[in-house]
Amino acid sequence: MTRLADKVAVITGASSGIGRACMVRFAREGARVVGCSRTQSRLDEALAEVTAAGGTGMAVAADVGTEDGAARLIEAAIAAYGRIDILVNAAGVGYSLSATNPGAMGDIVEARPEQWREVMGIDLDSCYLTSRLAVPHMRTQGGGAIVHVSSILGLTGHPDAHAYTSAKGALINLTRSMCAAYTKDGIRTNCVAPGFIDTPMIASHISAFEDEAVADRLCPMHRAGTPEEVANGCLFLVSDEASYCNGTTLVLDGGSMARL
Repeated sequence: MTRLADKVAVITGASSGIGRACMVRFAREGARVVGCSRTQSRLDEALAEVTAAGGTGMAVAADVGTEDGAARLIEAAIAAYGRIDILVNAAGVGYSLSATNPGAMGDIVEARPEQWREVMGIDLDSCYLTSRLAVPHMRTQGGGAIVHVSSILGLTGHPDAHAYTSAKGALINLTRSMCAAYTKDGIRTNCVAPGFIDTPMIASHISAFEDEAVADRLCPMHRAGTPEEVANGCLFLVSDEASYCNGTTLVLDGGSMARL
């Protein structure tokens, strides 16, 4: 499988969940992958999975929610491979943050200002910081493909997680704006909006699918999705098969939004 042969793919949030699935899936399709997250040990595990599958790549431990961290990632990719063809912004926090930071996934009254800034920094600012550094390289080389990982909670209101829903909604419009700005440079920008995906981010809520009635309310398919299923959507968007797909939001939710 060589859909991404000779491509260099930078993937944030690569130590687990959707980011890790993208790192492995893209490598199997021939890309040289540059995975990034804040935890080196988990990144090393992801890179070992890549090499075990016959792929090649590298790991960069950095906090892409900061200017220095984003710069470290992009500079490392350019130093190693000389170009960036693909950027997948999968770094993010969700309901799992509540275990260590109670209130961060609350409504605007419950969430303290510093918690709001933390969630926005990881879920939104990181995409801005990495994209603004990757786009000039893509311009120079004649094009590229960017995918932001949003959420179906960026498409609808929700009683809690107001910082999260705001960040994910902003990503959808950032995708449209980047499409409008950079199409002339050969850069396509799209995003995916996953529904309930079985990742550590929603580990505290995944047991809800064990109740058949609840599972039916959550998703017509009565199950959560897998990170690999989202990675397949990301793979399509960054591949040449999606050459006319630009500025769009690909909903990957098993039909949850169809019934709202």
